[in-house]
Amino acid sequence: MGVNGITEVTNNIATTYASSVSPSVDEKNKNDEVKEKTQAAAVFEKSEEKDTQNVSSKETDRTKIIKQMQADVAMRQQQLLNIVQKMMGKQAKAYGIANSDNDEDSMWKFLAKGDFTVDAATKAQAEADIAEDGYWGVKQTSERILDFATTLAGNDPEKLEKMRAAFEKGYAQAEKTWGGELPEISKNTFDAVMKGFDELTGKTLTE
Repeated sequence: MGVNGITEVTNNIATTYASSVSPSVDEKNKNDEVKEKTQAAAVFEKSEEKDTQNVSSKETDRTKIIKQMQADVAMRQQQLLNIVQKMMGKQAKAYGIANSDNDEDSMWKFLAKGDFTVDAATKAQAEADIAEDGYWGVKQTSERILDFATTLAGNDPEKLEKMRAAFEKGYAQAEKTWGGELPEISKNTFDAVMKGFDELTGKTLTE
């Protein structure tokens, strides 16, 4: 065998050994590709799991916010209800004192509640309070109630309607505390407040 033959045999043996020991370039590329896909899939699964957790967390936060808002609206309604009940009661009391001489029914209600003393100064102050421009007059009282309502509800028509409902409930409770229908001045105040709510919510006013 010549030198060329020996070299050829040697090269063949080396090639065969190398191919049996190390993978081909194609196989290596395939292995690398599989590895990359596996890693990508793992990253995607982790990302998908993270996104699911984020969505769940956002939904939980949204639910908490909605519940908080509902509780806040309920609290604000109760605040206005309490304010109205007190204000209408004080207005009615001022009216009863101012008309103690010519409104026998109002006077008896005060006597039943223990309001025995109505001196001249108290009567004069009450008359001033329920005057047209007085603190407990229709204009100022209705404006205070509407101011409270808009402070609590802002300019949101839906929330203002809830404040209207709270006002009506507060007025009804004031009547119960009073022991029947409130005086004419309070009824006029009720009408003024309702008209104010109509204007605030953009409703068509009716006679």
